[in-house]
Amino acid sequence: MELSALKERLLAIEAELADRPLVVFDTFEREGRPLTLALTERLRKRARKEGVWRSREMMATLKNAAYGFDERKARSVGGRDGIFLLDRTFRPANAMMRKLFDQYLDKPRSGAEEVAEALGVSLAELLPVRLVSHRLRLLGILARKAEGDWLVLVDCDRS
Repeated sequence: MELSALKERLLAIEAELADRPLVVFDTFEREGRPLTLALTERLRKRARKEGVWRSREMMATLKNAAYGFDERKARSVGGRDGIFLLDRTFRPANAMMRKLFDQYLDKPRSGAEEVAEALGVSLAELLPVRLVSHRLRLLGILARKAEGDWLVLVDCDRS
């Protein structure tokens, strides 16, 4: 999908973000397995604060969701675009970990419970991930379901 089409899609769903725990952005398929990409109002607020909402770098990062989640390459060795797991045991804890664990998954009333409920999974089943491009990382959670994966984006990181 072209970046301009991604931006049009983002504009089309933007008004819906405030009213729902998540809004479907698009669905991609990799090796016969669908990945549904959804966005949250929390992501919109954080990305606006960082100055990346609707930016070219954000569109390029959203486009990388089409790579899907590859269990064989679930951990990033650096320099690759795609969807990668975040791990609580990495030391020292970095900004992405604090944003996703301390400020979202472990924080009451952060919206994580509502997202899990909307996906029909428990909070414990959500996998913390980052969607990576060369200039931006979008942080989210991944729900692996029998019928396909769901990637819900909740924050961003430019570091």
